[in-house]
Amino acid sequence: MRAAFAWGVERGGLGRGDLPSRRLRALIVVEVRDFGEPEAVVRFPLGVTYQVRIAGTVISRHILQPGWSWEEHAKPQAGTDSCELYHRGIVIRGRMGVRTEGGEELVIEPNQVFDLMPQHLTWVEGDEELEMVDWAGGAGFDTQMGEENRATITILFTDIVGSTVLARKAGDVAWKRTLSMHNDLVRSVFVGFGGREVNTVGDSFLITFDGAERAIRCGLALVDALAAIGIAIRVGIHSGEVVLSSDDIRGVAVHTAARVVDQAGAGEVLVSGSTHDLAEGATGLTFDSRGRFRLKGLERERELFAVAPTT
Repeated sequence: MRAAFAWGVERGGLGRGDLPSRRLRALIVVEVRDFGEPEAVVRFPLGVTYQVRIAGTVISRHILQPGWSWEEHAKPQAGTDSCELYHRGIVIRGRMGVRTEGGEELVIEPNQVFDLMPQHLTWVEGDEELEMVDWAGGAGFDTQMGEENRATITILFTDIVGSTVLARKAGDVAWKRTLSMHNDLVRSVFVGFGGREVNTVGDSFLITFDGAERAIRCGLALVDALAAIGIAIRVGIHSGEVVLSSDDIRGVAVHTAARVVDQAGAGEVLVSGSTHDLAEGATGLTFDSRGRFRLKGLERERELFAVAPTT
């Protein structure tokens, strides 16, 4: 189900369905999705997930039965020791047990909103069915666990400049604190642009977007936000076709995006030709060709463009 309403915002008030006029100051489109008519359903032992997509973000409604636990029912499919996805959501009913990477345990109660970092374990606490809504950890639109689909998306990689040297100078404790602050800030920024975290390795993020322009603007926002706290990053972006699975993406496009970020300088957002073509004409952005590069492991040369906001 998709519904859109036009609201006219005028000095004298706000009216639903107002026709455009000279006094019209803004036009806001409201999208509505219905979990009763999900765009995808993922079924697994003792649970089911209903998914819809809105504003470029996958929203998931999870219903888990008593006795469900990530270790017993999700680990065999995920193939990792803990859940590697970032989650932000709310418990509607029931209780959710959580164990973090650091060993902290807690129980999230109904009406409590949670922000859960990767590398955690969860389970249904007690004898009541657990229902929660998650708007940051949607795994996509797989109709079955492990099923693969192909899609054209935009891939963004981030990387902290000189992280090895910085970590050595700061020491383990201070660097871990800096990295945690970096991770929190990256996640708070990309959610606002409809990004989805696919993977985090060390100080690098792999984030996907439905649109090239949205990915570029997110990259610029990330550079600015992290520079404000003294962290310099580089960003590489590429658009292409990938293979989607429940919690990962694969394909040449992923390798291309990783090679693009390798060519970026400190504080630079570098994009491939395909991303440049998709975002060409976007207002407020300028593209400066950096020339053609032979990217490691790829057959042909690629033209790369540095992006900056129009001044």
